Amino acid sequence: MISFNYEIDFILENEAQFSNWISKTIIEENCKEGEISYIFCSDDYLHKLNVDFLDHDTLTDIISFDYSVGKELHGDIYISVDRVKENAQDFEVVFEDEIARVMIHGVLHYCGYKDKSKDDELLMRSKEDYHLAKR
Repeated sequence: MISFNYEIDFILENEAQFSNWISKTIIEENCKEGEISYIFCSDDYLHKLNVDFLDHDTLTDIISFDYSVGKELHGDIYISVDRVKENAQDFEVVFEDEIARVMIHGVLHYCGYKDKSKDDELLMRSKEDYHLAKR
């Protein structure tokens, strides 16, 4: 089950459509949907998590905590709406497209995709683009 939670004054429009799209992505990636929670928050909220849990004193758009068991996906995906808005401006894309990219990025991590090396990053971007086109 996919759930959406809010720590700021923001509501994701079309939650059901996003949920269906994410579920289809999980199936197509040969994984099983477990409990996945999206938590939309502010830069300050996510920065505190980044410092407290990952020992990174930087701003980021997403932090995901993966509790998956094998191919059954479980986890908490925290997304800074502030950061996504700024990134959308920087990348000259609409906010809705950027939030979708970040959301699917978190799930793709749970599916086993990484983005630490250049090759891994290229594959991750390719997978993001592929699934975004199906949105």
